[in-house]
Parts: sequence; C-alpha cells; structure tokens
Amino acid sequence: MLKTKKALLFGTSGQAEVMAYLLAHDSPYEVSAFTCSVAFRDRDEIYGKPLVDFETIEKRFPVSEYEMHIAVGYNDGNKLRARFYQEAKEKGYTLLTYISTRATNYAKSIGDNCFIFEDNTIQPFVTIGNNVILWSGNHIGHHSTVEDNVFISSHVVVSGHCRIGANSFIGVNSTLRDGITIGKENVLGAGCLIVKDTPPGTTWIGTKASEYVKKP
Repeated sequence: MLKTKKALLFGTSGQAEVMAYLLAHDSPYEVSAFTCSVAFRDRDEIYGKPLVDFETIEKRFPVSEYEMHIAVGYNDGNKLRARFYQEAKEKGYTLLTYISTRATNYAKSIGDNCFIFEDNTIQPFVTIGNNVILWSGNHIGHHSTVEDNVFISSHVVVSGHCRIGANSFIGVNSTLRDGITIGKENVLGAGCLIVKDTPPGTTWIGTKASEYVKKP
C-alpha cells in the first residue's frame, strides 16, 4: 500500500510491535519512530526505528507532519492508555485510527486512536468511541455502543443493542446477550456469558474447565 502519511507509536511492548507491523503492511502510514516516557526509555532504537522521549517528541517530530497512536493495552483498567491518549492530544497530535482492510465495517462512527484488527464484524448503526481496541475476530452487533477506552479481546460476541461502558475489558470468547449494558470499568474474564446488565466497577469470571481425572 502506498505510504502517504507518517506515524509515531507510543509503546515498546509486543503489542506496539504488532501494531507497527499492521500499519506497515495494511495502511497508508509509515511508522517513523516509537516513543515512551523518558523514565522507561532504556535504548535509542526499537524494532529498527528510533525510540524517543515522549515528553519532548514534538520538537523532533512536529504535530503538523506526524500522527500518533497510543499502542498500550488494558493496563490499569485501560487508564494508562487513556492518560497518554489525553497527553498526546494536549500536545496537538492527531491520534490515528487503524481499521484492518480484512474487517467488515458498517459502523455509524468510530473515534480516534482506535485499533481494529482483522476479521472483526461491525454491524450497521454501531457507535465506537475513542481509544478503543478490538483484537481479532469479534462480532459487534447492530445498534450497539462501545464507549471510550474499551479493550475487547478476541472472538467476543456482542449482540445487538448493547452498550459497553468506558474503560471496560472484555475477555476472549465472552458473549453478551442482546440489549444489555456493561457498566463502566468492568472486567469480563475469558468465556463469560453475560445475560443481564452489570453494575459499574465489577469483575466477572467465566466458568473454568474441570480438571480431567483419569478413570481407574
């Protein structure tokens, strides 16, 4: 794909590396550099690109020429990603959104600093807020709303007319029945089946597999 835009990635984890790979192979963005807080910068280069201090990055990479993406996961209930998202906006950067060309997207709207991986199905009339990550293979049902700073991992089924509250995390293979609201700052572990509204700030644990006991 022809590269017509320049990107900066905040983050040094494996997640940042994956995001850099996808931007390089499936977007008009050329990743020019990585950035992180000066207290955590322990090298000058990462993944073959310069690693620069976030605190002063605009002096070297001006906001008029580069867009940024905050490539941070669900640390501290997505609050770390939300913090640096806000700080990057205050510096004046445009926060880029990536939507895989291998996703099916009929969303009504998708905010900035979102990262939507391959094989997501986003049905009509869906609203996705800012700073949202949809990892691979999810189904987001029609007329649903995903609020800001949400992380949805892989193979999650969100039925129609649902609302997922801000700063929530939805674990792999979880299922939400239609018409329910997941409260803000919820954590749904892997394999949860949620059939009613959940209060804010709650954690839900899916059923674990039983230990196999060999028959005598």
